[in-house]
Amino acid sequence: QVQLVESGGGLVQPGGSLRLSCVGSRIIFSINNLSWYRQAPGKQRELVAFITTGSNTNYADSVKGRFTISRDNAKNTVYLQMNSLKPEDTAVYYCNAAVGRGSWWGQGTQVTVSS
Repeated sequence: QVQLVESGGGLVQPGGSLRLSCVGSRIIFSINNLSWYRQAPGKQRELVAFITTGSNTNYADSVKGRFTISRDNAKNTVYLQMNSLKPEDTAVYYCNAAVGRGSWWGQGTQVTVSS
């Protein structure tokens, strides 16, 4: 079965950076649109960044200019580079792969921004 595994989360001070990775197995990333979502405690899951099969990208207004999504189809990996992190970026971050009617999620990685 398809498996997505996120990594790279952790505790970082405000203004710091993290890079999240999501590796897929039993799935061909090159034909999937890929996304990063996040969910903070007590809040709904929200879309953070999106990258199409043609590498067009889109971002939530709250992260524009600070976060960058990228993909490496040869490695079946999608990345989220997060710079200038703020306490309000604290959440569990999930990657998603979608093609046609199929949609798959990873288990999430915790990002905590705190001094």
